[in-house]
Amino acid sequence: MAPGNRNLLASLRVRATSKQLAFVVSGGYSLNFEADPVNPEVALSPTPEAAPPPYSRRAPSAFETVFLDDHGILPGWGLLIFIAILAAISAVFLLAAHNLAVAHTAAQEAGMGFLSSRTLLFQEVPQFLAVLLATWAMTFVEKRPLGRYGLPGHGAFGQRFWQGAAWGFVQLTVLLVAMHFLGGFSFGNLSLHGPEILKYAALDAVGFLFVGLSEEFLLRGYLQFTLGRGLGFWPAAILTSLIFASAHMGNPGESHLGIFMVALDGLFCCFILWRTGNLWWAVGNHAAWDFSQSYLYGVRDSGFMATKHLLNPSFHGPDWLTGGSVGPEGSVLIPVLFVVTIVAFHFCYPKREYVLPGHD
Repeated sequence: MAPGNRNLLASLRVRATSKQLAFVVSGGYSLNFEADPVNPEVALSPTPEAAPPPYSRRAPSAFETVFLDDHGILPGWGLLIFIAILAAISAVFLLAAHNLAVAHTAAQEAGMGFLSSRTLLFQEVPQFLAVLLATWAMTFVEKRPLGRYGLPGHGAFGQRFWQGAAWGFVQLTVLLVAMHFLGGFSFGNLSLHGPEILKYAALDAVGFLFVGLSEEFLLRGYLQFTLGRGLGFWPAAILTSLIFASAHMGNPGESHLGIFMVALDGLFCCFILWRTGNLWWAVGNHAAWDFSQSYLYGVRDSGFMATKHLLNPSFHGPDWLTGGSVGPEGSVLIPVLFVVTIVAFHFCYPKREYVLPGHD
């Protein structure tokens, strides 16, 4: 052993006669080294001091207890704020449009059960903007992106939207063809000619797009999301579907069977949301279904008849088959169509993609 090492060992032997040696390492953590009194040359073994007490979480304040949970503002308070903002924006729009001529025209048409392309745009565009602005305001209250409430920008008018639109057109066409073969419906001849065909097709396509956007985003956007946080997805789906059905009760010519069918459609749209993760499929489906009824085939849509439509059809069967004053939505064939559609949708979109905070 080198002389320098012998001197160092001797120094350690002298110091090891004490009971403990404390060495402070970087970070301020202390280690106690027990010296072996019999053989001080044996490597010293560190024993850490007692760990500091665990971090104690601050008790929530009274405000946090009343208004917040682990996922942000409590659902009940969120709904109240959303409804208040939506009501305020809607009131501003109504006051601004009160004296416009188109507002009086819309009221007269509604009373007679008719709907023009101009009235459709006048009603649906502001309604969607009101829902959009109210939902956008809630993004600041709840610190969530707008897309979390059902209409993400990355899916706008993408593949899912056009898939839903194609299904909507096919669904209604199958329904009317079945009705035709059962002797209750004839497609008729053309009602529009020349430039009018494209003109009213374009106007109604935009108008019914806003119908799909406004109704889906109002009921199955923030409302479905927030009720789902508080109640669970499917109890919330039942509640929003009942609201959807009740909103159609004032339509001219509406029937009990038609209202029931609207509620079923609401549940189907919730199922679409559950499987696809957002509202774009449902928006496309809703818009195409209404456009096909009102413009393409010229039949009543929840009691309303479009003033301009491509075909001039006729019904010549019992109301339980044709839907009567409601339109095809009031036919007993609708539940059969829904069952077939839901089964097909289940296999085409088998994976659940919708997720709620705090829920599996």
